Amino acid sequence: MAANDTTPLIERRSIDYIPEAERHGRLLSQFTLWMGANLQITAIVTGALAVVLGGDVFWSLIGLLIGQLIGGGVMALHAAQGPKLGLPQMISSRVQFGVYGAAIPIVLVCLMYLGFTATGTVLSGQALGQLFGVSDSVGILIFASVIVLVTVLGYRVIHFIGRVASVIGVIAFVYLFSRLMSQTDVGALLQIRHFSWSSFLLAVSLAASWQIAFGPYVADYSRYLPSKTSSLKTFFAAGAGSVIGAQVAMVLGVFAAAMSNGQFAGHEVAYIVGLSGTGATAALLYFSIAFGKVTISTLNSYGSFMCIATIVSGFRGRLEVTRLQRLVFVLVIVGTATLIALLGQHSFLGAFKSFILFLLAFFTPWSAINLVDYYCITRERYDVPALADPNGRYGRWNLLGISVYVFGVLVQLPFISTKFYTGPLVAALGDVDISWIIGLVLPAALYYVCAKKWHGTVPDHLILPIEQGAAPTTNGLAAQA
Repeated sequence: MAANDTTPLIERRSIDYIPEAERHGRLLSQFTLWMGANLQITAIVTGALAVVLGGDVFWSLIGLLIGQLIGGGVMALHAAQGPKLGLPQMISSRVQFGVYGAAIPIVLVCLMYLGFTATGTVLSGQALGQLFGVSDSVGILIFASVIVLVTVLGYRVIHFIGRVASVIGVIAFVYLFSRLMSQTDVGALLQIRHFSWSSFLLAVSLAASWQIAFGPYVADYSRYLPSKTSSLKTFFAAGAGSVIGAQVAMVLGVFAAAMSNGQFAGHEVAYIVGLSGTGATAALLYFSIAFGKVTISTLNSYGSFMCIATIVSGFRGRLEVTRLQRLVFVLVIVGTATLIALLGQHSFLGAFKSFILFLLAFFTPWSAINLVDYYCITRERYDVPALADPNGRYGRWNLLGISVYVFGVLVQLPFISTKFYTGPLVAALGDVDISWIIGLVLPAALYYVCAKKWHGTVPDHLILPIEQGAAPTTNGLAAQA
């Protein structure tokens, strides 16, 4: 991110539109932020699940890569919206769901953030506990305090930490890979190939769900880029950082789980650090694990704040959020996630797998609807001021968007396979979960057909709020194509 001495350290914007005069940053910051967010322990654990749950190394690696590319493409399409609209991601859902109706998917997004923050806090608590010689619970509380501070500071600090985390992550992962290669016969592991559709698609689903889960907030971190920033370049900057970072981390997880002889589950952090030995090197790796989690946990907490503020503002009719309200929101969010982490720290791995797979049922339909509307129906022609007006162009409730979303969730139910719920068609498909594919394709197709026929009024061009020095138009808004 380019330096800007006039930009305050503490972010003053929240979910409101970012004026052009306050836009700053470079595309490189998108790459480093998302690489840093993915080069971390939870991604390692996610990759390891492909082997822990029955897959072999070779096909797990292939499945994870395919999932990264599919999910990363969806995630990056959302990222490209940020510079054009200058808004957080979930605000734009009001176009498809209505000013009030957008609260439906946003509530579910908040639950996702809480879950990811809690699970990340568990692993960070383990690392800090080992680093400082305290209990995991104390480590969890230390980590939560850091997250509150960084989340309150906001956008600039988050991007700075993302850059630092990228550098630390690259160094740590290069070292861990070198140690892993010296301790195991990687070629022998790759020669063991027992293809199974269920294990292969599990690996694809793990990686795809990991990437798609970034969709609801990825534009939050690109919205400060100048509006003339190329959408294609934004797509590749955010997508490449996320896909490369996640795949590297998950590859390490696959190999670590394959050589662990069952010792990985339940001792994830200690096992990974144990690859390097003990002493000062181990201490540095514990630090790198905890620091790596700061980036993604802050993204989750910041995203939660954005979502809660979006829900409140929708019913209040304006977008501004005071700094005191911001602090209260963040304290409630991180406090809740910390409580969940403290209560669930001893049953982490199994619950985490079920959690991230079950999430797909609720976020793939939202993602499909949002992307089809933005790129195929409205074609970036949003009325940004109307997003804060329940009586405006987008109304309170958009029955078309809500109906297709509900359909998208329900149509997946027969194909879901998790501990929470298993659909009736899963057994007939050889225990393969294909729900996320159904949840992407069918709602996208249905929404496209219906919206083409019954969409509301679409502006002739993108309408942005009046900025200082802009000439007003007849409808009181400054219009920018």
